[in-house]
Amino acid sequence: HGRVVNMASVTGPYVSNEGEAAYSAAKAGMVGLTHALALEVGRSGVTVNAVAPGWIATGASTPEELLAAQNTPLGRAGTPEEVAAAVLFLASDGASYVNGAVIVVDGGNILQERKV
Repeated sequence: HGRVVNMASVTGPYVSNEGEAAYSAAKAGMVGLTHALALEVGRSGVTVNAVAPGWIATGASTPEELLAAQNTPLGRAGTPEEVAAAVLFLASDGASYVNGAVIVVDGGNILQERKV
């Protein structure tokens, strides 16, 4: 028995940005890999899931990113600890019947229609 938790992103499988084709493709591919592996190794007792963070405040966040995060439905960026909580859940015995899932940790931001 085991757990695999992949790190994806909302950018790629759910949203995209100009100039980020390679990043979007890589993260969408991570979701596809998660689904395929979940099917391939599930009967061996291994679950494969992914976490897809949105705006997360890190030391690498730009001022523009932190400002954009204020427009999420929760009005703020997420924290690394909030992403870690999703990873810990997927790695736990409590997630033993969760397989092939993608948990979005973005404060509900992908629910909004993109306004340009």
